Amino acid sequence: MELLLGALLGLTLIVIAVLVVWLTRLRAEKKKLDGAREAAERMKAEREQALLGLQERHDRVFSELARLQQTHAAMINRFQGIVDVESERQRVLAQLEADRSRLQRELERSTAEWGQALRDLQGQHLTAGTELEKLRQGHAVLNHAYAALATAEREKRNAVEHLASQQVQLQNELQTVSERLGRIAATEQEKQRAVAQLDAERARLHGEVTQARAQWDQTLQGLQGQFHQGTADLTSLQASVAKLRAEHSALDEESNLRSFGFYRPRYDFSSSEHYQSKLEHIRDRQKQMLKDKSAATCSTVWTVDGSVTEGRRQINQTLKLIVRAFNGESDAAIARVSYKNVNVMESRIKKSWEAINGLVEVQQCEIAKTYLDLKLQELYLAFEYQEKVQAEKEEQRRIREQMREEEVAQRELEKARLEAEREEQRYEEALRKAQEEVAKAAGAKQQRLQAQIEALQKKLDEAHANKERAISRAQMTRSGHVYVISNIGSFGEHVYKIGMTRRLDPLDRVQELGDASVPFTFDVHAMIYSDDAPALETALHRAFHERRINLINEKKEFFQVEIDEIARTVRRMHGEIEITRVAEAEQYRKTIAMRQEREAARQASTPARPAPQGQPSPAYAPA
Repeated sequence: MELLLGALLGLTLIVIAVLVVWLTRLRAEKKKLDGAREAAERMKAEREQALLGLQERHDRVFSELARLQQTHAAMINRFQGIVDVESERQRVLAQLEADRSRLQRELERSTAEWGQALRDLQGQHLTAGTELEKLRQGHAVLNHAYAALATAEREKRNAVEHLASQQVQLQNELQTVSERLGRIAATEQEKQRAVAQLDAERARLHGEVTQARAQWDQTLQGLQGQFHQGTADLTSLQASVAKLRAEHSALDEESNLRSFGFYRPRYDFSSSEHYQSKLEHIRDRQKQMLKDKSAATCSTVWTVDGSVTEGRRQINQTLKLIVRAFNGESDAAIARVSYKNVNVMESRIKKSWEAINGLVEVQQCEIAKTYLDLKLQELYLAFEYQEKVQAEKEEQRRIREQMREEEVAQRELEKARLEAEREEQRYEEALRKAQEEVAKAAGAKQQRLQAQIEALQKKLDEAHANKERAISRAQMTRSGHVYVISNIGSFGEHVYKIGMTRRLDPLDRVQELGDASVPFTFDVHAMIYSDDAPALETALHRAFHERRINLINEKKEFFQVEIDEIARTVRRMHGEIEITRVAEAEQYRKTIAMRQEREAARQASTPARPAPQGQPSPAYAPA
């Protein structure tokens, strides 16, 4: 009898332990899902997935509880012939009632926790409207949420595997208990009473679970409806934002095209002083029109209360007012004029003139068209004066750079001349000593000294030629080298710079051009010596004028042309030359190869991640 009661009590404790384990794991899953939900609270799609996951886990818990209850009922059906004493039965029933109460409290606490979670979700949903803008910034958070959900999914699988192993162990223990209890005789009346009590308790618990699940389903449906409404609102807002951005982009592009309209110069003065003088002349004409009162006129004589004098006074005040308003608009436009908005400022002055004349049309007053033309001329002159001043600054900078280049070339030539003179003096001294020694020597030594004298004489002639060449280069101020260089990494293919230098070593100038102003060094395609290097450079610039990269500033010596065409033109103007058709571009090509290797390594180390089941659609996935 004690063995039977112990087995029954052990079986009950096993069932209770399984339920407690499931409830504990359910609370752990809830905490983990709460953490994932906090990380993904700004993404409604992720919240829906979390809710669906919680619902599935909740369903599986109650399904497993029902399955265990069925297993317990099946086990009870096997307990045939149970013999029990009334006192032991009461003790077992009391123990079962205590266990049932503890399970009921655990279920109520779990239900309260789920209710709190639902209320938290409802509170979070109320603030979803303010989170719409933050959803666009939640891509990074989604990655953490995906990781958390993946971790939860792995833990779920581990829990299922552990539960399966426990189920097998429980079935083995139940089978052992059934075999032991099968040998014990029991009365049919006591068995039916115990089974009836267990069935009643199971039915009551099932009713409570069904009611709680119905409430959960109702709340979940409400939240899903609110979520779908929020998703629809978000989609509508995103479509509106995309439409507004497209309209803004189109308007901004149109504004840029209008503001950068091409301006054709009205004047062609040689210096900024001429522009300044013309500008002063135009302003003097405006002042004269204001003195003559011809800038603004009224074609009708007005009277006020029968007084012509009062009417004339009011008309004069009106004319002063419109002239002052027009001058203010025009002066503001002239002060702000630049190469980006000269056409816009011209249109603004014209519209201001039309608007002011329209306002005083009833009084038959107007600003003269001649005065408008003078304001437009002032605008043109002010703009072209600024451009001329800037051009003169650039020309002065170019002249200073050319002077520095000439100074460097002269220093190099002077240094070469002095070095050649020193070498010539050294060789002359060595030759003199050798000649003195050869006069004293005889035989083989005299022959060796004679050979040494011939070598020294040859070096002396070379030093003398170098000195004469340096003197000649210093006297020939137009001699120099015309270079053709490229920089693929900085300017792209088929873009060449054609320039001139008077340096003794022209590669020094090429190295200076590629020091810090460009990311890669220049490659030399041709280095052409000419007695009149400026003329050859100018002729090449004229030949490729239509191929200039910068059509505004002719001092920029970059051209987009084929290297073979440059070679043909130089040979036609100067004669045969050596030219390198393919640029080495060593650093640029090594940089490209290094980037390709890094990209290949990055792609190899980052395998494509399959999208987990139940995750949001790709439209909501992080970039």
